[in-house]
Amino acid sequence: QVRLVESGGGLVQAGGSLRLSCTASGRTFSGYTMGWFRQAPGKEREFVAVISMTGRSSWYGDPVKGRFTISRDDAKNTTYLQMNSLKPEDTAVYYCAAKLGLATSFQPDFGSWGRGTQVTVSS
Repeated sequence: QVRLVESGGGLVQAGGSLRLSCTASGRTFSGYTMGWFRQAPGKEREFVAVISMTGRSSWYGDPVKGRFTISRDDAKNTTYLQMNSLKPEDTAVYYCAAKLGLATSFQPDFGSWGRGTQVTVSS
């Protein structure tokens, strides 16, 4: 498995932007599909975005489409989540996850998880 560490969370006003980073160590990063998920208080963890091993394919959960962008830099073993036009309902703990092989948004397929980073959007 690969070890994942998220960073970049914080407090931002509605309409603002944040960029989350997730740095991996322990295995060859390029062999992993990378995903972002989030969990708001009292809610189940939900899919946010995923990017394929090659970086050529990505897709997003409906609540974030058009506002969030996932990317990866294999030279830095890092994946990013650029979050624009943030809304109070985006407030959650954001988790980075990795899986070997083809991309999917199915959480149980992801074998490695970070500890999460808190994002709080004030109205």
